[in-house]
Amino acid sequence: MASKFFDHGKLERNVSLLGIAALIVVAIGGIVEIAPLFWIDNTIEKVEGMRPYTPLELAGRNIYIREGCYNCHSQMIRPFRDETERYGHYSLAAESMYDHPFQWGSKRTGPDLARVGGRYSDEWHVQHLKDPRAVVPESIMPTYPFLAERELKAGDMTADLTALSRVGVPYSDADIEKANDDLKAQADPNADTADLIKRYPKAQVRDFDGDPNKLTEMDALVAYLQMIGTLVDVDAAKPLEGQPQPKEGTR
Repeated sequence: MASKFFDHGKLERNVSLLGIAALIVVAIGGIVEIAPLFWIDNTIEKVEGMRPYTPLELAGRNIYIREGCYNCHSQMIRPFRDETERYGHYSLAAESMYDHPFQWGSKRTGPDLARVGGRYSDEWHVQHLKDPRAVVPESIMPTYPFLAERELKAGDMTADLTALSRVGVPYSDADIEKANDDLKAQADPNADTADLIKRYPKAQVRDFDGDPNKLTEMDALVAYLQMIGTLVDVDAAKPLEGQPQPKEGTR
């Protein structure tokens, strides 16, 4: 019998040797896959339309997390036919580039919310949050009527925006300085919001909960829900990186 340079049977019968070999293979694979990322400035391709959350949307997102909505609703449409036919265009990484923490996931007790913005009226959202079974009889979602009664006490939003800016969210000094005023203005249809809309394109300004006399947690949560998935034109979304850039002196 000819001698073998490598005895596979011996490797399989020796647990320690097999473990060392597996570790070496995994290490090599990891280096090949991960090392090139060290030379890439950003692994997320930017797309036109993305912006940070407005203070009101951010307050609504905080309520969304506080109430545990993420336990039943993901915000990640996978590129499979059954999902895109039900929910819409698959999710882009850039749509979550300013999320801390991001809301992707795979567990769904309820439907995915990545494209929920603009699909239903404010009144529908309010009724659904107050009594889900009034609009979706088979729903098992808990009721949240207190959101419409509880005054929004978001605290000092300048602190929230400052913290997010330190981890890379591009809030300007003006955004941070005007955060508390912007919070109130977005839910006030009579407020002067020209500057707000200029700094936050596609920001929706109106009374969200149906009661213009007070700013509630319902206002904030509905404002957040109505924004999700509306910033990027996903059908026309193209990476900005890699496109031809103007020559120097032509900008």
